Amino acid sequence: MNFQKTTLANRLTIIGEHNPNSQSFAAGYFVNTGSRDESAAIAGVSHFLEHMMFKGTARRSAEDINLEFDSLGANYNAYTNEERTVYYGAVLPERGKELLDLLTDMMRPALREEDFTIEKNVILEEIAMYQDHPHFLVFEKGNAGFFNGHPLGNSVLGSVDSIKALSVEEMNTYFNARYAPNNMTLVVAGNYDWEKVLAQIETQSASWQALETSRTYPEPHPKDGHEAHNDASLKRTHVAFFAPGMSAQDDLNYAASLLASCIGDSSGSRLYWALVDKGLVDSAGLHHEVADGYGMFSGYVSTTPEQLEQVSSIFRQELLKVEKEGVTAEEWKRAQRKLATSLTLRSETPFGRLMYLGASYLYNQSYKSTSEIIAAINSASLDDANAILMRKPFSQLYSFALQPS
Repeated sequence: MNFQKTTLANRLTIIGEHNPNSQSFAAGYFVNTGSRDESAAIAGVSHFLEHMMFKGTARRSAEDINLEFDSLGANYNAYTNEERTVYYGAVLPERGKELLDLLTDMMRPALREEDFTIEKNVILEEIAMYQDHPHFLVFEKGNAGFFNGHPLGNSVLGSVDSIKALSVEEMNTYFNARYAPNNMTLVVAGNYDWEKVLAQIETQSASWQALETSRTYPEPHPKDGHEAHNDASLKRTHVAFFAPGMSAQDDLNYAASLLASCIGDSSGSRLYWALVDKGLVDSAGLHHEVADGYGMFSGYVSTTPEQLEQVSSIFRQELLKVEKEGVTAEEWKRAQRKLATSLTLRSETPFGRLMYLGASYLYNQSYKSTSEIIAAINSASLDDANAILMRKPFSQLYSFALQPS
């Protein structure tokens, strides 16, 4: 593997991990913007804009874009979260130039009002659809409660009211401010010609203008305790748990992921044996999620209303026991092997590497190969875990339940 990086005159950064033996090519634009960068008045604009990027450019109609992706045989899509919006595709190497042309053209959309009006209804339908998904809803509401007014608690979808009120002029203003080339990174991985990629993108993005963009970093004041919302349509109770964690920039974030795996991996973890194996829940887990300047542990259980009190008590007890006593060396080694295996499997394709490379670069502006990441996982120690536990994260646990009335 060979890592490459260039920043063009317009301040667009291009990074690549070249593998001449790869049988595919993957590329993606990682835009450093998401729901945490929105005001309440335009809540949901990042995700709405992601949809609009597929609705046509000066050169292509929406139908042209979809047909061209299909004709390339591309595996393609886009996603928006709290911190970034990503547009990506993977093709055979001989189609790489065409994929880059299409993705780059899409980064300067037409944003026509007639398309905007039609797509607004699609977004409203998506919001309505997710209101019927309790697993999604419990995390959206719980995340907002835990972050307690911090931008990381903003809804990615926005609300019915914010989307209805949003205008195409407001979207244009947001696009112009956040999709500046210096707030974007083009990531390529697999089999490609670096010099040809640079020449193509330099020509195609020549008119893009750099702007000063920024992200605010208010001090988080996460909430603890418990809150609940009743829903008469539910038969089961869904509970999301949150606790302070390590940021993407913190050297302890690998240890935090390993610690979460020991406690709440889908099989063989403490929560599995205490709750799933006992038949008290159909699902239980704990994960660690990094963010720009912050991080958190997030957990989940689904159970019957009659068992909620018992299940919640066991969940908390398991976390507090680990906080007090730590985990065993055998648990730690098992978690290291699982995480290293999972990472290696994802990294075996350019598409798998693309996702890690882009997110990691946005956070730290640095590169780590797969072998370097695995080495960091394997060098994380129980002392690192204890350093996290000394901060008493699980004593600050917040839970949110979505339950039948």
